[in-house]
Amino acid sequence: MPLDEAHRQALPHRSVLVIIYDKDERIYVQRRCRSKAIYPGRWDLSATGHVKAGESRLGAALRELEEELRVRASNLTLLAEVAACPETNWEFVTLYAASGVVGAPSPNPDEVMDGMYLDRDELEAMVENFREMLTPALVAAWEGGYIYPLEG
Repeated sequence: MPLDEAHRQALPHRSVLVIIYDKDERIYVQRRCRSKAIYPGRWDLSATGHVKAGESRLGAALRELEEELRVRASNLTLLAEVAACPETNWEFVTLYAASGVVGAPSPNPDEVMDGMYLDRDELEAMVENFREMLTPALVAAWEGGYIYPLEG
């Protein structure tokens, strides 16, 4: 079934989110193309997308990194799984952290308008002061403590 139809009917389906960290523990955020059906022009996690029929979540996450940012990762670490609900647009969400990233992010203009690295304080300021410019997924990952899980 086409994705827009799954969204229209509020049918449960799977999506993946991937976070890329640099050597200074900043995260890469992307600005979604204005042509996107959901949250156009908003800042989002490094790479995001839906799992295709017959595709694994891990495979989808690796594919999205290549499609959106033209990078490869040697390893993905599971950070969180969230059940489908109205707040996730009925998506079963799987969040990964990428490591062993080969290449610098180079946004695919068909998918991503822009991108940048943010440190913890910059990201916190974005969430606190510019929430309407961010996707709910980015905000939820921040508020759930998934982006910087090993504080202490």
